Amino acid sequence: MGRGLMRRAYKFRMRPTAGQHLRLQACLESHRELYNAALQERRDAWKMTRTGVSYASQSAQLKGIREVRPDVAVWSFSSEQATLRRLNRSFAAFFRRVETGETPGYPRFKAAHRFDSVEWPSGGDGCRWKPDTSCVYLQGVGDVKVTVHRHVEGRVKTIQVRRQGRRWFLILSCDDVPARPLGPTGAVTGVDVGVASFAVTSEAAHIDNPRWARAGQARLEAAQQRLARKKRGSNNRRAARETVAARHHKIGERRRDFHHKTARALVTGYDVIVVEDLKIASMVRRAKPVPDPDSPGRFLANGQAAKTGLNRSIHDAGWGAFVGILKAKAEEAGRRVLDVDPRHTSDRCEACGHAARENRVSQAVFRCVACRHIADADEHAARNILRAGLALLAAEQADAA
Repeated sequence: MGRGLMRRAYKFRMRPTAGQHLRLQACLESHRELYNAALQERRDAWKMTRTGVSYASQSAQLKGIREVRPDVAVWSFSSEQATLRRLNRSFAAFFRRVETGETPGYPRFKAAHRFDSVEWPSGGDGCRWKPDTSCVYLQGVGDVKVTVHRHVEGRVKTIQVRRQGRRWFLILSCDDVPARPLGPTGAVTGVDVGVASFAVTSEAAHIDNPRWARAGQARLEAAQQRLARKKRGSNNRRAARETVAARHHKIGERRRDFHHKTARALVTGYDVIVVEDLKIASMVRRAKPVPDPDSPGRFLANGQAAKTGLNRSIHDAGWGAFVGILKAKAEEAGRRVLDVDPRHTSDRCEACGHAARENRVSQAVFRCVACRHIADADEHAARNILRAGLALLAAEQADAA
């Protein structure tokens, strides 16, 4: 992609007919069967001969499978190859995690409610985007109407169909999408994300935390309780599971809308936005058990009960998703988002530089034990974040000179 061109994804609601809905379900089920069969082959090969199976060898078998299985041949050959590549990426990620010492997470078989998307690598091969008629053609399904709420720019690279609860969505991944740079403002800011306030800027602007999951908790819990009472494998249980998924989807859409609007406001107002490079997976990790030395086999309190509530609030805020949206909007607008080391941004005094855990008196108050400087804890952290970002910019300019 050339200068000023980016890759962007567009997500639209699909409006299939009743027949198309059934065919989309059949398409998902066929690709799920292929994914699980390919995974089983890899597991058996390793168990029996200690040898791996490559994507190339599995892709080469597709032609023979399609010849003896007309129900498989009805779908696009390229989409089935994409499903095999999806499995191959899962194994590549598994081996990468093994090599780096992370929790491996071996690829697992997909249940029907856990396999919800099919991808076509390129337009014209089993699929075709038709912007003039607001339709997408899918082999084996037909022309499906799409609610196009924004203009699609660039060159469509991949087409993906995704099921979310009872709804179907079309995702177009496009290359060569032109940027839309905004005029300079001359302003920079540091942003501290949190739980009490969703975000606080170095100019002391507080953005309230909507807590979408808490707001929708009652309806979600009621739907989950109804699901728990249904008989496994029944049609009623499947319908109840779809209702639970719809409740989760509603909460996620509200959170995502909030993230987009907040990110747009920051990108519009500032040339440079500095955020912490938070390791959220580590932050929400369970507390380590503390063995009781006086009672073998028993454990002491480790604060996990209190941490569970904090972890739930962190997931509800969705910091990682917000920063991803912020970076995408900044790239499109010609702005910069800088990641800085989060260490000591909350407990280092901006006045004297003393860093100590005791400086953070509470969630809301910062009081330096060395110089007695007092400040709002979140605002103080945001100013430290900005200071670290400006130092990073100065180092980049020095290296460029």
